[in-house]
Amino acid sequence: MKRHLKDSWKSLRRNGWMSVAAVSAVTVTLLLVGIFMALLMNVSRISTQVENDVRVRVYVDRGTKKSQEAKLEKQIKALPNVKTVKYRSAKTELDTIVGSYGSQWKMFSGDKNPLNNVFLVDTKNPKATIKVAKQAQKLKHVSEASYGGSTAKKLFKTVDTIQRWGVGFTILLLFVAVFLISNTIRITILSRADEIGVMRLVGATNSYIRWPFLLEGAWTGLLGSLIPMLVVDIGYSLVYANAGLTTAANGYSLFPTMPFLFWLDVALAAIGIIIGALGSVVSMRRFLKI
Repeated sequence: MKRHLKDSWKSLRRNGWMSVAAVSAVTVTLLLVGIFMALLMNVSRISTQVENDVRVRVYVDRGTKKSQEAKLEKQIKALPNVKTVKYRSAKTELDTIVGSYGSQWKMFSGDKNPLNNVFLVDTKNPKATIKVAKQAQKLKHVSEASYGGSTAKKLFKTVDTIQRWGVGFTILLLFVAVFLISNTIRITILSRADEIGVMRLVGATNSYIRWPFLLEGAWTGLLGSLIPMLVVDIGYSLVYANAGLTTAANGYSLFPTMPFLFWLDVALAAIGIIIGALGSVVSMRRFLKI
């Protein structure tokens, strides 16, 4: 293994510009992968936070007695997938409107209050809100059970689409990376076809011939991941610093820079090493069949 490591480093130095080309291919690809991974993970995080904010609002019929409301609360809590149930009186609802839109709404206080008492229902699974709302609507003394309607459905559909396409695009990028690296390293191997032929003639095994190239590809992937790690770390830190106040004001937040960037860097380095080594193995197959 020590000899293979030395040979892989010698090969990187000896091939010069070809090694630079291979590292550049990895760098460009991993830069796109790193940016997209950071974007996708944070979109998924914020989407989950938005999903968790979707609640079922169960409006109680006006004139319903306290004992009937207590019974209704128990019935709502007994529904499948219900996590918590919070009661808000019509007065509290009006106070919230007054605090948000101004004192002119105070004219509806007292007996003039047109609002209903409400049960705010949080579900165990955000996507269960639609089902819980439909079940709550059928209960006695319920005038309406809302969950955001088409807006909530559109949100859930958008989140699923982002996650599905994001994973697909990331996998596509990795396939492109393996293709670029394998073709770049193949040119390197072509220039050393005579050397590989001599090694085979003197009895070298396929694994013995393959190891230096596999390690060379791994080094190429690791070196190619350094610049993307630096760019993504600096870029994400700047975005996080500028976006922190805005997202916090809305109750949502990006991943903190640490340990998020540490694990993202580890992932980029690991991906670089794996696709570099895989690209080398793919390139070596035709030569080892001779």
